[in-house]
Order: sequence, then C-alpha cells, then structure tokens
Amino acid sequence: MHVAIGFVVLVASAASLAALARRFGISEPLVLTLAGVVASYVPHVPEVHPDPEVILLGFLPPLLYTSAIRTSLVDFRANARTIALLSVGLVLFSTFAVAGVVWWLLPVPFAVAVALGAVVAPTDAVAATGIARRIGMPRRIVTILEDESMFNDATALVTVRTAVAAAAGTVSVWKAGGDFLLAAGGGAAVGIVVAYLLAMLRRRITDPVLDTTLSFLAPFLAYLPAEGINASGVIAVVTCGMVLGHGAPVWQSAASRIAERTNWRTIQFILESVVFLIIGLQMRAIIEGAWNSGLDHGTLIVAAVAVMSAAMLSRPLWVFPVTALSRKLGLSNADVPLSHPVVVSWAGMRGVVTLAAVLLLPADTPQLPVLKLLALVVVAGTLLLQGTSLPWVVRRLHVRGPSRAENALQKANLLQQASAAGLAELDKHITPDTPQSVIDSLRDRVTWKTNAAWERLGRSESELATPTAEYRRLRLEMLRAERETVLRVRDSGGADYEILQYVLSRLDLEESMIDRFDETEEERIEPLAAPAAADTCAHLQQAPLVREPTEPDECRECIAEGYTWVHLRMCLTCGHVACCDSSVGNHATKHYGSTGHPVMRSVEPGEAWRWCYVDELLG
Repeated sequence: MHVAIGFVVLVASAASLAALARRFGISEPLVLTLAGVVASYVPHVPEVHPDPEVILLGFLPPLLYTSAIRTSLVDFRANARTIALLSVGLVLFSTFAVAGVVWWLLPVPFAVAVALGAVVAPTDAVAATGIARRIGMPRRIVTILEDESMFNDATALVTVRTAVAAAAGTVSVWKAGGDFLLAAGGGAAVGIVVAYLLAMLRRRITDPVLDTTLSFLAPFLAYLPAEGINASGVIAVVTCGMVLGHGAPVWQSAASRIAERTNWRTIQFILESVVFLIIGLQMRAIIEGAWNSGLDHGTLIVAAVAVMSAAMLSRPLWVFPVTALSRKLGLSNADVPLSHPVVVSWAGMRGVVTLAAVLLLPADTPQLPVLKLLALVVVAGTLLLQGTSLPWVVRRLHVRGPSRAENALQKANLLQQASAAGLAELDKHITPDTPQSVIDSLRDRVTWKTNAAWERLGRSESELATPTAEYRRLRLEMLRAERETVLRVRDSGGADYEILQYVLSRLDLEESMIDRFDETEEERIEPLAAPAAADTCAHLQQAPLVREPTEPDECRECIAEGYTWVHLRMCLTCGHVACCDSSVGNHATKHYGSTGHPVMRSVEPGEAWRWCYVDELLG
C-alpha cells in the first residue's frame, strides 16, 4: 500500500508541476528538477533510490520510441553527417574532456573517469527541443537536436559499459572498438528486423486497440533482443521507431494512428515528468553521501564546478572547429549562418540518460557517491544555466523559426494538391447509379476543407472570423445542444444504455473530426498581415504576407506559350502566379507591367521574401 501511494503521489506531483510549467511557459525539466531538490529537503519526504533496471528498461525504451516514431526519416538522412558528428564524435570528445578533469582532480582510475565522462556526455532531447519549439527555432536545428539526443544515448551507454569493463581489467582497446561496432550495427539490424516484422502484423490488424497494444510492445521487442546479443538496445529502439513512424501512413489505419499518437504522447508526458522529478529528489541523499565520503570539501566543490564547466565547454569546442572544417571541405552548406552552430553548441542540457547511466556504475566503484553528485550537478547545472539562457541567446542572435505565413501557405498548397487528386479520383468512380446528392456532398466536403486553409492568408484584423471558423463555432454549439438532449433522455431512463452510448459516440466522433487546421492559440488569433517596418516602403507595409494564389503550382502563361518555368512568384494584390525573371517568359514582371500591382512574393517552399516593383525593395 505504501508503495502504491508513493507512486500515485509521485506521478500526480510530476504531472501537476509539468502542467504548471506549461501554463507559464517555463522549462518543464527545470521546474521538475528544482521542485524535486526542494522536496528532498522537506521532512518526511522519503529518499528515492531508483533501480538501474527500472530506468534502463522501464523508462528509456518508451521515451526513445515515442521520439523516434515522430522523427522524419527524410530529415534524418539529409542531416545524417551532422547528426553522426554530434552523436558519436562529440560524445567521445566530451567523454575524454570530462575524464581528463576528473582524473586530474579525484583519486580514481582513468577508466572510472572515462565512465563518468560518458555518463554526462549525452544531451537530453526533452530539455532542448521543448525550449526550441516554444521560442521558435529553425526546423533544421530542432531536427538536429532531436536526432542527436536519440543516437548519442547509444554512444554514451556503450562507452560507460566499456569503461566499467576496462576498470575491472576485462577489456582491451581492440575489443572496445569491436564492441562499439557490434553495438551500433547489431542494434540497427535488430531494429530494422523488428520494425518490418511488426509492420507485417500491423497490415493485418484493423482494430485500433490491438494495434496500440502492439505499439506498446514495440520498444521492448526491439530493446531486449538487441541487449541479449550485446548490441545497442537504444539504437534498436530508435531504428525500429523511425522505420515504423515513416511507414505508419501505409501500414496502419487512420484510427490506429490517431490512437497511437494520443497514447504515446500521454506516456511520454508522464515518464518525462517523473524522471526529472526523480533527479531532483535524489539530490539531498547524493549531496550528503558525497559530503561524507571523506574527500576534502574544497576539492569536491572544485571538482563539481570543473566537471560541469568541462561538460558545457566541450560542446562549443567541438562544434565550431568541426563546422569550420566541414565548410572548408565543402561538406556542409556555407549559407548556414554562424548563429546556428552557436545555438546548437549552447543547447547542451543533460537529463534522462545521465540519470540512467550513472546508475550503471558498480557499487564498488571508487568515490561512487562523489561521481553520482558530479553527474547530477551537470544535469541540474545545465538545465539551470543553459536552459534558462537559451531563449535569450536565440533572441540575441535573431535566430527565427519558420514563418507562420510560409507555413500557412505550404499547408494550403499541399492540401489543395491532395484535394485535387481526391476530386479527380471521385470523377473516375462515379457511376450512373451514384446519387447526385452524394457527389455534391463529397465535393462540398473537399472544397470546404481546402478553403479552410486558404481563408486566413492575407486577412486583416477585421476579417479574422473566417467562414470555416464560423462553421466550426456554430457546429460545436449544435453538438453541445444535441449532447445535452441525449443526456436528458439518459437521465430520464427513456432509452437503452447501449443505444445511448452509440449516439453519444457518434456525436463525439463528429466533434473530434471537425477540422482544426490552426492548432496553436497564436495562429488562431493573429492575422497573417504584413508587419510594419521603418526600413520598408509603404507598398510592402500594406501588402499581406500571403494570399490565395490562382494556380499555386504552375504558370499558366508558360503553359500557353510552351515554356518551362524555373521559379514561381505570386502577386499579393490578385493572387496571380507567374514565373520569375530567371525563366524564359518573365511573366511575373510582365504581370506587373500590365496591372501595376506593386508587390509579389515567392511561392517556392522555404522562401518567404516579398518584392516591391515600384520601390525595388526586398521585404
């Protein structure tokens, strides 16, 4: 009973604190860790001593899997070199940088110092990307930080185990290298095999409950066999998750994907919150253990500061030279601004894996209480210093995430392409027996869905209540009234319970299906109008950022004249799309010459600039 009550209190406290942090826009890992530290000094709060197997098997695989299934395999391939340099090269560099400091300051063997270096080397995706998404970093930076933090876990854990074996005198340098290659290659192979076996099953499962149950087993089905052959369970889980996430639109039904997404987000929220609270709750016991370890207190304080400094500084000391060398060799994009590696080098917060890895150190490890303290100091210190200062660094460097206007335009463009394909398929399958009312209903549904994405583009403050938004608002009110009527019938006993549940589930399903293309509060409220700026002309200030194009994917003039366009531009007055001056026809400029419409913008993916023909200014 005491264990059950303690578990309930732990989860409830973690969830409440995380929700509070979200409410005020504060870093959740930082709030949870600090709350745990404070709670550890409160009388009658029991000490927390998590079992290593609980963390490594109960927490790590699910957390890795839920991140992996949402990771883009395409983006990973595009950034594979950068991710490898960070998840392998940087982890090893940080490991030996910290190891040198520990070996110099503490009376421990070098292998033990290397073990601690590997413990504090991997960064935590939750701490970094939570901040990244909140403050709006570029997508490439977010992708690199997420993928790095998944794969650097494997490098760190393999290094910890190798260092522990070396401390016991049971491993050589060559064996360590062979073990590392086996861990990486074997883990990836196991992950791929498990993913495709699960995919074969999922193709035959249409019940969302059964499919979600299989999904819950996936991280453990990948992790356990890999660990059983001395491969990396971490890499197996990440590989399995990325393959399954990439193939989910083909292998799973829509209902299964929705159920899986909702359930895994819930699991991730609970596990992440509990882990960071546990980190804080351990602090008092670990501080007292290290303080009473017999080591000189001055040396202990110096070691804590030095190890945290080495862990933080090793990241920029690796990132900047490697970035410069990659550019010199032509291996990376020279157009990437210097501010991007600055942000990546400062986003080095530690978390879950450091907690799991420090528990792998054997009980007879020299100065074990001190080593545990140093690991938790790195976690708490990086969360506090880097976690709180990262938003300031991003704002100071003027690093901006993707434009909301550009996002809205790309969403609308892609939805229009999909809708056009759907309508074309509808025309193929219409038969003489198909009722016209059914055809009209299908066409209206597709048109309404597409229009919902276009309506916000270029609207002013007074036009924010779009027809689609009004439809959603009114239909939700209707559904509320319908549900209240059904509930009155239920309370009066006027219908069988199964019938009531059927009707209520239909109402719930329709409510959940009402399209909400603008999920965030910011996007629902703010218009996509042009920002005023002192250094732009009146035309750029008055023109919208985007609007609905007439033909998003083609230049009609080029088609008529038999030309092939290079880049497409859109008039922000009438929405006409035409080719730029790099094309043969120069139809965008010709459109300005014939209409006098002053401002156009690019409609190429990833481009958000506008151009004023009158004043010849770029905005």
